[in-house]
Amino acid sequence: MSENTPDNQELGEKIVNVLKTIFDPEIPVDIYELGLIYDVFVNEDQDVKILMTLTTPNCPVAETLPVEVEEKVKSLDEVNDAEVEITFDPPWTQDLMSEEAKLELGFL
Repeated sequence: MSENTPDNQELGEKIVNVLKTIFDPEIPVDIYELGLIYDVFVNEDQDVKILMTLTTPNCPVAETLPVEVEEKVKSLDEVNDAEVEITFDPPWTQDLMSEEAKLELGFL
């Protein structure tokens, strides 16, 4: 997360908490623990940019998931605006999942 002022760090934690409420419909794990969130940037105007990926380029929620992420992050009072950028570089792999997600899905 860029610009680690105490306010931005607190906002970053709130953003992460929101991201943990969003689930990939095919996998019973939230998108943050799945490793789909690559980076979160907050500028001095409280504009948020989220760099994320999808499990596959033809993911069935490719159209709706980024919109859901944007809307939920924008719903935070401290956030002025939010934008989601999808990337497939690097491509998502199971290695990006948290230990918690791997345990939940029986990979450990």
